[in-house]
Amino acid sequence: MTDTVNVSIRMDRQLKAQADEFFAQVGLTMSTAVGVFVRQCLAKNRVPFEIEGDPFYSPSNMAVLRESITQAERGEVVTKTMAELEAMAR
Repeated sequence: MTDTVNVSIRMDRQLKAQADEFFAQVGLTMSTAVGVFVRQCLAKNRVPFEIEGDPFYSPSNMAVLRESITQAERGEVVTKTMAELEAMAR
């Protein structure tokens, strides 16, 4: 038997339930899946997948959204042109 230690992590309850269900479907436990992830990180010397930020949460988009919410709360009609919507997606 290998020398093991306990590792505690915190995550959203619903996320854990979804992960447990998925891992069970592919024959893994959460512990095994985390171990696989860590081994892959060490073997590749990087996170073994691409991590990208969601452009929806960019500072400029959030500023536009906050302004739109403020306008809506004041009862103003909030309109955006197609060009403005496309610019928000960048």
